[in-house]
This record gives sequence, C-alpha cells and structure tokens, in this order.
Amino acid sequence: MIGQTNALSAQLDNLENEVTTGLSVQAPSDNPDAMVTTLNDLATQSADQQYSSNITTLQSQANSIYSVLQSLQSIVSQAQSIATEAGSGTANQTTLNDYASQVSSLIQQALKLVNTQNPETGQYLFGGTDTSNQPFTAATNADGNVTGVTYSGNDSTTQAEIAQGVTISVGVPGANTSGSGTQGLITNTSTGADLFNHLISLQNDLLAGNTSAISSTDASNLQNDENNMTYQVAYNGNVQTQLSTASSFASNQNTTLNQGISNASGADAVQVMTQLNQVQDAYEAALEVTSRVMEVSLVDFLV
Repeated sequence: MIGQTNALSAQLDNLENEVTTGLSVQAPSDNPDAMVTTLNDLATQSADQQYSSNITTLQSQANSIYSVLQSLQSIVSQAQSIATEAGSGTANQTTLNDYASQVSSLIQQALKLVNTQNPETGQYLFGGTDTSNQPFTAATNADGNVTGVTYSGNDSTTQAEIAQGVTISVGVPGANTSGSGTQGLITNTSTGADLFNHLISLQNDLLAGNTSAISSTDASNLQNDENNMTYQVAYNGNVQTQLSTASSFASNQNTTLNQGISNASGADAVQVMTQLNQVQDAYEAALEVTSRVMEVSLVDFLV
C-alpha cells in the first residue's frame, strides 16, 4: 500500500509539473528525440531574444539620430537661403550683419544638436565609438561668435548583431577625415562636407561684406553639406527599414519556435487535467484505505 501510495504521489507530482510548465517532456528519458528538438529550439529562441533586444535598442538610437538629421537639414537649408540672398549683392551692410547674426544662431543650434545624447542611455550619438564624451566643442571670440569647432570623437562605429551572421551599424561619426569608411555627419573629406567651417566662413563673409565670396564659395560649400545631409537621411532610412524587417523576422521566428517546442514536448492541457483529477482521486482513496488498514492493525496489536 505504501509503495502504491508513493507511486501515485510521484505521478501526481509529474502531472502537476506538466500543468505548471506546459511541457510533457521533463527529462531526456521521457522522450530523447523530443528533448533534443526542444533544447535546440530553446537555444535558438534565447539567441533570438537577444537579437530582438539589440533591435529595440538600435531602433531607439536610429529614431533619435533621425530627429537630429531633420533639424540639421533645416539649418543647412536656412543657411543656403541666406547665402543666396546675400550673394545677390543687393543687400546693404546692415542687412548683411543681420544675416550674420542669423547664421551665428544657426551655428549654436547645430552645436547643440550634434552633442545630442540618447535619452535612454545617456550616450552621445555622434562621437563614433566614443559615446561617453561630448564630441564637439566650440571656441568663441569677444563678440560671442563661434570661431572654430573641434571634434574629439572618432570615425568608427559599433556593429550589433540583429540576426545570425547579420550585423548592422546605426551610429554616425561626427567627422571622418580619412577619406574612407562611414561617412561623417558634419565633416567628410571625401564629399567636401564641413558644415561648421562653412557656416563660420559664411558668417565672417557676411560681417566683412564679401558678397562675391558668398556667392562663389560659401553657397557651393553649403551645397556639399546639403548633399551630405541628404545621404545621411537616406542611410538612416535604410537602416530603419532593415531593423523593421529584422524585428518582424524575429517575431515570426519566435512564434514558429514556440509552436515547435509545443509540438515536440508540449502537454495537452485537457488531457493532463483529466489525468491529474483521476490520479488525485486515486491518491486520496489510497491514503484513506491505508489509514483504515493502519487503524485496524493498531487495534489488533493493542488487543
């Protein structure tokens, strides 16, 4: 009776575990083939969960970068409009000085933008792989006008895995003077982009009344900066598309793996609950019978 009761107790524990975990295979001995399949699927699922986490982080970073790019595009557009109007030669010096003041304001806005930090991680977006230090610093003169901007970051970017064997870089270095590699946001020698120096040059030419330099040089330089910003926006859009595709794939893969795990080792909830109730009844009955037998044996012993 004790042996039968213990056997029923063990069976009851197994069924309760199946109800809790939803798995009918708890050990390799239960079903070796199903266990191997389940373990492989669980390993793949764990890797996919890490990919999904990477994708979520990268999407947040890409969105933050895109917001900055839009604002920088607006700044370049405004600077080009000023260069076009001032370069026509019809404005007097007072008007040119007003234009210079507007350009100075644009420089300050751009400085704030390129030193943007990721709101979730606090890391700087445009320092390359140096994300802990402010990438851009400015020098000013006695009038408060910016005379130069220094970049202290690097031109490298961090790669992150978003699927097995698939890596992607979301980050954009603030400058790249190497002539190769990831295109720099503000300075990129291979395309002639150098936004801060070009804005400072425009500011100085406006203050000096040098309209010929504005029309012949500044406007052309700013066009290079606009082309660079257009590229950056397109690159960011492509990255976000890849991340969205990878996210959908990871989600579908997770659904498929869950189904595979369920098929290989999942427990039939209705069947398990029925068995659980039957074993529970049998176990309680066995306890009751055992208890009665023990009572009779004890009475016989005393008599």
